[in-house]
Amino acid sequence: MDMPVIKIGTARPEQLDRISEIERQCFSLPWTPRQLEHQMLADNCVFYVAETENGDILGYVGMMFVLDEGYISNIATAPEHRRKGVADALLCALERFAREKELSFITLEVRESNSAAIALYSKHGFKSVGVRKNYYERPRENALLMTRFFPSAQDS
Repeated sequence: MDMPVIKIGTARPEQLDRISEIERQCFSLPWTPRQLEHQMLADNCVFYVAETENGDILGYVGMMFVLDEGYISNIATAPEHRRKGVADALLCALERFAREKELSFITLEVRESNSAAIALYSKHGFKSVGVRKNYYERPRENALLMTRFFPSAQDS
């Protein structure tokens, strides 16, 4: 199967139905369309979609930022497009955003059993910095807290 050409762009409200569909496919307790839309439109959030040249949405990522801190809320790839570089491209876009905004770090939670995601985050420089006990439901599971630190201008 050919690898799609992946374009990363800011999510638009008309893409909400497909984003919500991917959310439902990927998470046992998915965010509602209203929650996703709120993050998509909030001034202190960035919300990117990965899409093909013809506009098919492959995945998305949302991140809230406060002062110099970034908190990834959701990152998801449509099941039929996994292992094709979609999440990788979305993380690269977030890293560029973090550098432009001079964030000190970006952080996220991931299920302890999600070895594929943990490997991807590790590849992008995220380090495990803690555990949130019983963070997830359906099934109940601990979350690893993983953080990617960025050097400040003073550190260079």
